[in-house]
Amino acid sequence: MTTSNTGSGDVAPEVRQELDRLRASIDNIDAAVVHMLAERFKATQQVGRLKAVHQLPPADPAREARQIERLRRLAESAKLDPAFAEKFLNFIIGEVIRHHERIAEDTHGL
Repeated sequence: MTTSNTGSGDVAPEVRQELDRLRASIDNIDAAVVHMLAERFKATQQVGRLKAVHQLPPADPAREARQIERLRRLAESAKLDPAFAEKFLNFIIGEVIRHHERIAEDTHGL
């Protein structure tokens, strides 16, 4: 398998075929990630509504810390950079808290 050095995008057919196969796999994984995130946010929306009705705070720092530690362990066992996993979860947690705050505002007319 060789490629051209011209930078014009000329790629040997067998290289192009392998790239296409790998990229198709990546596309499938991306789709699965999006669907899993959608399911996760459906569940967190339910949590947000429950918290709002019972006037619980939108954030739960103790649970968030446990989740981050759990995700770091899962990342390590999956050979994924734990720091990346933590950043990813922190982003998600931030979005969830923002949603919970909005739900609380809508529920209590704040």
